[in-house]
Amino acid sequence: QVQLAESGGGSVQAGGSLRLSCLSSGITSGSYCMAWFRQAPGKEREGVAAFSTRAGVTYYADSVKGRFIVSRDKAKNTLYLQMNRLNPEDTAMYYCAAVGAFCGDGSGPWSRNHYNYWGQGTQVTVSS
Repeated sequence: QVQLAESGGGSVQAGGSLRLSCLSSGITSGSYCMAWFRQAPGKEREGVAAFSTRAGVTYYADSVKGRFIVSRDKAKNTLYLQMNRLNPEDTAMYYCAAVGAFCGDGSGPWSRNHYNYWGQGTQVTVSS
């Protein structure tokens, strides 16, 4: 059973940076797609970055490309999201997600339906 736990959220001023962490358990040596989603009040949950554990391939939504970096420390069982040049539109609850499949399979990597494991989320608030 895969379990995910996010941390690292907080409040920051526009232009600042934050690094989110997603500690995982139960991720085996197989192929997993791990991703970061976010959901702002009144909006749909959207995928912002994804990481293929077998190939190390990364995927980014256009809204964060060039500002966010997703990475994974396999030894620490941790997925990271380095967020730079934050703006108020980045304010949201950020969720870590995982599925035992390739990121490009089926509806992935930006569909919520692609993932069957989710963390509880960590809040990011960016003030102007």
